[in-house]
Amino acid sequence: MHGQIIKFRDDLGFGVIRTDDGSRFRFTRNEIKNPNGKLLGLDADFLLDTRRAKDIILMHGSTWTAFGGSAPAGAQ
Repeated sequence: MHGQIIKFRDDLGFGVIRTDDGSRFRFTRNEIKNPNGKLLGLDADFLLDTRRAKDIILMHGSTWTAFGGSAPAGAQ
């Protein structure tokens, strides 16, 4: 599924993703595969598990950062 992070409580490690159809799904920080510090407002791709988002990939930066790798030397 695809959505946007609309809430995140850094002190608790919990947040909410809203999909285009208005559905909302809770998630925990440890479900994010490529954390980036700032989460609020980022688009995310994720799987559902009993109405909770899991295996969340933040859609920002390059393909290298989206899948958790570091960019090769000289790549921008």
